[in-house]
Amino acid sequence: MKRLLSKKFIIPTILVLVFLSTTAFKSGFFEIAKQIEIFTTLYKEINMNYVDETNPGDLMDTAIKSMLEDLDPYTRFMNEQDVEAARINNTGDYTGIGARVKTLKDKLVIVEPYKDYPADKAGLKAGDAIIKVGDIIVADYKDDAGNLLQGASGSTVNVTFNRNNETKTATIERAEVEIKAVPHYSMVNSKTGYVVLSKFNRKASAETRYAVRDLKAQGAQNIILDLRGNPGGLLNEAVNIVNLFVPKGQLVVTTKSKVKKYNKQYFTRSEPLDTAIPLVVLIDGSSASASEIVSGTLQDLDRAVIVGSRSFGKGLVQRPKQLTYGTQVKITISRYYTPSGRCIQSLDYWNRNEKGEAVRVKQENYNEFKTKNGRKVYDGGGIFPDVTITKIKNSTIANAILKSDLIFDFATDYYYKHSSLDLENFRLSDNDFKDFKSYLNKNNFSFTTNTEKALNKAFETSVQENLNDAIKSDYETLLSGLRASKNEVINEHKEVILKSLTEEIVKRYAYREGLYEYYKSFDEHISKSAQILGNTMTYMDYLR
Repeated sequence: MKRLLSKKFIIPTILVLVFLSTTAFKSGFFEIAKQIEIFTTLYKEINMNYVDETNPGDLMDTAIKSMLEDLDPYTRFMNEQDVEAARINNTGDYTGIGARVKTLKDKLVIVEPYKDYPADKAGLKAGDAIIKVGDIIVADYKDDAGNLLQGASGSTVNVTFNRNNETKTATIERAEVEIKAVPHYSMVNSKTGYVVLSKFNRKASAETRYAVRDLKAQGAQNIILDLRGNPGGLLNEAVNIVNLFVPKGQLVVTTKSKVKKYNKQYFTRSEPLDTAIPLVVLIDGSSASASEIVSGTLQDLDRAVIVGSRSFGKGLVQRPKQLTYGTQVKITISRYYTPSGRCIQSLDYWNRNEKGEAVRVKQENYNEFKTKNGRKVYDGGGIFPDVTITKIKNSTIANAILKSDLIFDFATDYYYKHSSLDLENFRLSDNDFKDFKSYLNKNNFSFTTNTEKALNKAFETSVQENLNDAIKSDYETLLSGLRASKNEVINEHKEVILKSLTEEIVKRYAYREGLYEYYKSFDEHISKSAQILGNTMTYMDYLR
């Protein structure tokens, strides 16, 4: 009798659940279809009837971008060029001139030639401004002029460029270019190896494995893994790199989503390279995504000491979805969680402030988690290092200088004024800093702070209300004080500005490889890491 009653009630329950889920699906699908129909009708009417000529492609591009901007910065539409750029980033291989190039309206600026690749072999240097590619003048080219440098391996391209107030020409023979995930590794001292991992492409774990094995063969008993400035990349490569240092079968990261098939756990799948070698991982505010999975997992497992500053906090997972005509949309599908349960994501794009800005979780709302050894760690976004090396918070003015081309241009100017450089002892002086500030003035660097904008707006209002004569003197005094304050702010950020200038200058003489060698002698993060690894008790105390 009980069995009959069970069947009697179970079957209707299942039918109700199926009906409700099917109804919900139909309802959601109907709403999507309805909105598509409204948009299609609107789009057609605008293009057919607007008073002036419209560009359907531009209108659609604006519509798509506006729609996606309301979500998060990582969900984005990718045209055919974007898809190709993503392929290059993931594989690390492409055909071209072997240089990082910045496209401007009237020129292509060589930002960084890669050592021993075509542009470098042809004699091009950072700061060279290409004004003509073959017979095509860059200023007259309507599309992306950077595409003019592309071509088949073995083909040649003639370029005309400006350098240090002179016009020169060069012939570049294109070739296959391999962008290394590990651009540098070497010994810091007799016992400590140093590995730079700059991106998580498909070669990341293989190159890291090779570097660590080679360093161990050279006598390395400790490893520093540098993830500073690493924006992330392929999730599987992050898991594989963790796997180099932890046993097979260890949980590395969990992804959680509203879509069940995206709820996954990722475990190490291979035998490790070395589970005992002492390890320090360097991170900073530009270490994101896969970098945070590696550093967060190794921290949760008490397998490495994390040194540096709080990481970026990108805990959102994207997956590309194929669209028509070779385009894609990269959609955020889930969030990352480290083995202890911490969510890496720092900004909340779905509950914005009154200005429409994504907000960080307040520190008082951080949740506590425990590492394998019981150490306290916290969420709130990003990975907090075990050893913090204080980073000066840049002001708006300092950020404007760092984001401008003036540091790059000053380094170019410095290079052509100094024929050689003693890299082992190179340090910029106070006089160099004064020269840079003069360079800012000479090149009319100007930046209006929010305070100045508010003050100018208030003065404009006073003009409309006929009060400007009464407050003009005070207004000019305040403006003068603000200008003096801006100069003082630049002085306060002397250390940060000189660091950026130094890095740019060193690359001019010794390429990026030389910059990593320079770091070994002068970088605070590396010296602190070597100090920690040099004392077994100190190292273990951080992990207990």
